[in-house]
Amino acid sequence: MPNDFDQQVIDEFRANNGRVGGWFEGARLLLLTTTGARTGTRHTTPLGYLPDGGDRVLVIASAGGSPRHPDWYRNVLANPQVTVESGAFTYEARAVVLEGEERDRSFARAVEADGGWAEYQEKAGDRTLPVVALYESAAPGPPNIRAGSMGEAIRLVHDNFRHELALLRDEMTKNTGPTLGAQLRVNCLTFCQGLHNHHTGEDTGLFPLLADRHPEAAPALARLSEEHKRIAELVDELKQTVWTAGEPGEARAEVERIAAELEAHLAYEEDQLMPLLDS
Repeated sequence: MPNDFDQQVIDEFRANNGRVGGWFEGARLLLLTTTGARTGTRHTTPLGYLPDGGDRVLVIASAGGSPRHPDWYRNVLANPQVTVESGAFTYEARAVVLEGEERDRSFARAVEADGGWAEYQEKAGDRTLPVVALYESAAPGPPNIRAGSMGEAIRLVHDNFRHELALLRDEMTKNTGPTLGAQLRVNCLTFCQGLHNHHTGEDTGLFPLLADRHPEAAPALARLSEEHKRIAELVDELKQTVWTAGEPGEARAEVERIAAELEAHLAYEEDQLMPLLDS
């Protein structure tokens, strides 16, 4: 069983689709459920995570700087098949412990994003804090979204984008160096890839379905598809700025520009699609 603090975080996370206050307020947080190495019992642990380019996320077995590995890490060594809750989505994943230079590069990015990881490593002494990659396992059918209707599902996905965009804007505001840090670049790339995948799914699957069932919605769907093209252009400009120029002031301006257009697009899409989906 989780301790009282962890259980409170888990309950709040599930009640608010991934949003929590206190120590984890404003953080990237997930719930990791592992299988006990000795007991076979399922255990859930709240963990901070690092985006890593779209196909995986990273978690660090810090245990608050304890000289001992946390239980969840020993569990994934024995059984790497895990369940991840990311707020809106729940999915099965495969846990892979990073080794050598790959581990060191990933941990350096974590320290760059939050110096607390370095403090944990110092407290842990001779124990090197493991970095674990979580790869989503392919599954048939639509993703498992914590929603009671398709309209609610769209809103939850949009809220995830809003949250991630807010984190990016905050991280860029706090960046005071001459160039953007490596982890912040990865965060931007992950956000851009997720947005691209979402819009592609709507253009190729959801919008044709709605157009067939609701011909009267054709003008709104056409406008949304055109907006997707515009947002794709903005995202490409953002990636170019973040990954090539690296000048924080330029990148911040690009984020603010895409944020304003994206938020307007999300609001219009919800206004047009949710009544159709919920009907």
